[in-house]
Amino acid sequence: MAVMIMVVLSLTFARSADAVAALWGAGGVAVAVWLRTSRGPLYDLSFGALVALGIAAGNLLAGNSTPMTAMFTVANLLDIYLAVLLARRFAPTLNLATVEGACRFLISAAVIAPLPAAALVGASLWYMNGADFLETAQTWWFGHALSIAVIGSFGLALTKRELVKFRAPARAAEAVVLLGLLTASSAAIFVNQSLPISFATLPLLLLVAVRLRMLGVTAALVIMTVLSVGGAMAGHGPYAHSFEGADRAMMAQLLVLFGYLPIMLVAALLEERDRLSDRARLGQVRAERASETKSRLLANVAHEIKSPVGGIIGIGELWKSGQLGATTTTQTEMADMLVKTARQIEALSHDLLDVARAESGAVKVELRPTDVPGVLEDVRRSTALRPEAAGIRLDVVSEGDGLIAIADSQRLSQVVANLASNAVKYGAEGGSVTLRAFRIHDGVRIEVIDRGPGLTPEKQAQLFEPFNRLGLERSAVEGHGIGLAIARRLVELQHGAIGVSSAPGEGATFWVELPAA
Repeated sequence: MAVMIMVVLSLTFARSADAVAALWGAGGVAVAVWLRTSRGPLYDLSFGALVALGIAAGNLLAGNSTPMTAMFTVANLLDIYLAVLLARRFAPTLNLATVEGACRFLISAAVIAPLPAAALVGASLWYMNGADFLETAQTWWFGHALSIAVIGSFGLALTKRELVKFRAPARAAEAVVLLGLLTASSAAIFVNQSLPISFATLPLLLLVAVRLRMLGVTAALVIMTVLSVGGAMAGHGPYAHSFEGADRAMMAQLLVLFGYLPIMLVAALLEERDRLSDRARLGQVRAERASETKSRLLANVAHEIKSPVGGIIGIGELWKSGQLGATTTTQTEMADMLVKTARQIEALSHDLLDVARAESGAVKVELRPTDVPGVLEDVRRSTALRPEAAGIRLDVVSEGDGLIAIADSQRLSQVVANLASNAVKYGAEGGSVTLRAFRIHDGVRIEVIDRGPGLTPEKQAQLFEPFNRLGLERSAVEGHGIGLAIARRLVELQHGAIGVSSAPGEGATFWVELPAA
């Protein structure tokens, strides 16, 4: 029924305006409904037959002869069927809320699908009436492409999910106001006067795209297309005095196709951005919940480990010292190994607690002016006492005066001590480790430099990941792969940055940058 009524209206208005049917709304309606309701081959066959019946009835009611009615029915059905077929093939999701989906639908269904029918109509009218083939084919293509691009897109965008967004009174009122303003301005430009100011509606159309997204912009395009093309066919609007007949209608078609229709891609881009933003926000919420759960688990595991390990260390110390009775040399060695292993587990539990506190935000820092050379000297002395530092030269280099950073001295010492410990353990073959401090443009930079084997770019990218020891899990070097992750978090809490510069065979330079006092 809708197809038949639109055929009658299009032909009747075109004849009354002494012009061509520049907007063939029946095609756009049929394509949208067919795509939205398709349920299989039998449905397609039945729907196609009903569309053909509606087109034929409309042509006969509008006064076309039987041969003309038959030709137009076949051409229209070919036009509509190809649009449906190409849309299913190249835009199967029918999702206009993405730039790719909108482009695929517009190119396949609106641009390409009407071409065969346009050629058929041009050839038929040339044969029947001697009409100009190119002009007839061009008129057909413009009218049908415009219909599918504008009316078809509106039909696909008009979904229950989109309508739900406008149930809120404020949202519905905004849509009514914006579309009302657009209708009034379009009517003023394309119907009531003939000044060449068709561009004046673009800001309002962009505002509709920004506020109402795809459903709003497709509705706006339908309104503007009807008024601009209809006004041009009736001899009104900006093209009334410069063009005549079919040329006047074609200029209005070009205005919509190349001036207004691209705004639909803006709405699609905004829809796509909204969807990606929602997905990112949901992912962030899930990640935060998972992180909180992991932090609680780490804290619980660490607490559960600490108590029994403390008892094991105490018993081991008593056993080793002979307070539980006389021990052999082998038993003393075993007791010493037991204590050493238990202390490693105890250190791991402390590291796990530090990770849990850092990730949960429980770590507090007290930022104040901190003497960086003093921190480096304290770290050098404590590191020199470590067994693995034997035979390694530890140097402190302070370049310039005023090396005062805004930091938490205790946490900064923890970070630098961790870096120095790693340099001693992993870069021992270089024979020396240097702790260096100097001013940068707006802060203080601390570097821990070793002469070890260095790091490949791949290992540098994984360096600050928790529990990642870069394949050294079975080496003789002790560690849990947690220290650098904690160091990074502590530096970030002090509004600083941490990183590494290294190359295979050239050692490694770990650096920390903090704001200067």
